[in-house]
Amino acid sequence: MNPENEEPKVEMLFRNGTLTAVCILLSFSLTFATQWAHNPIPWGIVDLPTLILLSLGIIIQAMALKKLLRHDSLERRIFDAATRLFIVGVGTTSFGVISALIVDFLILIAPIANDDQTGLLPGTDAIF
Repeated sequence: MNPENEEPKVEMLFRNGTLTAVCILLSFSLTFATQWAHNPIPWGIVDLPTLILLSLGIIIQAMALKKLLRHDSLERRIFDAATRLFIVGVGTTSFGVISALIVDFLILIAPIANDDQTGLLPGTDAIF
């Protein structure tokens, strides 16, 4: 292989720093999903978008981590593709977190709006 045709490489130190950041953010995402799953507010159909966004975001982040752990991730194009995939995963997970906060907030203020203490719609046994 000619040195002129060789693809640019990513420095090992830079790749290791990126791997560390990816692992930390993925662990935060997994921790949030665990805490959200143990939320004392009963689950309902309204939680489905949050569940989908969190799950999809975590899966995408894990796929990016898998790509970054391969030996050929030192090649610039593979490293950049994995980094872009990770950013998409973090964005998707972030939308899931925001969705969870909005849904929980709306459920918590429902008793105030309805002058009810259960947080459920009048005449129903479940949320939505």
